[in-house]
Amino acid sequence: MTTRALRASPDTLDLLEDNLLMVSTKLHRVAAQVLKEQDDRTRADDASMLDNLHRVKELGQRSLEAIESGNLGDLGRLMHEHWQHKKRRSPMMSNPDIDRWYDLAMANGALGGKLIGAGGGGFLLFYTEQKARLRAAMRGDGLTEVKLGFDYEGTKIL
Repeated sequence: MTTRALRASPDTLDLLEDNLLMVSTKLHRVAAQVLKEQDDRTRADDASMLDNLHRVKELGQRSLEAIESGNLGDLGRLMHEHWQHKKRRSPMMSNPDIDRWYDLAMANGALGGKLIGAGGGGFLLFYTEQKARLRAAMRGDGLTEVKLGFDYEGTKIL
């Protein structure tokens, strides 16, 4: 596996940072159960799991292309597609609260989103071009926004 620097303009990165909204679900669960199920099915050559993982890898490549070409609306739609595939991997991936919040976000300006952090719980991250509307909807349903910003310097020893 090789890595390379992201080839995106500063304007695109600024817009991406501005259009992401993260909220805390205040939910926590152990990621090990979800990851073990995924690992077991992968090692057993479960065709549906392998197909899902290959599709998610393809979505990651398409997401990179969307960012580098400045098509951030496409990135939001790819995030939505990714979340739909991720939920198919395990019934433990989501729950009725997460599904309700996700649907609320999509009805209020999110183009896509995903559950992040702690294996399934933690936070919902959305891409939107209507941040004020989405922020109000999430706040109105009791979710707390978590401010985020990109770091371009990496880890530092203080």
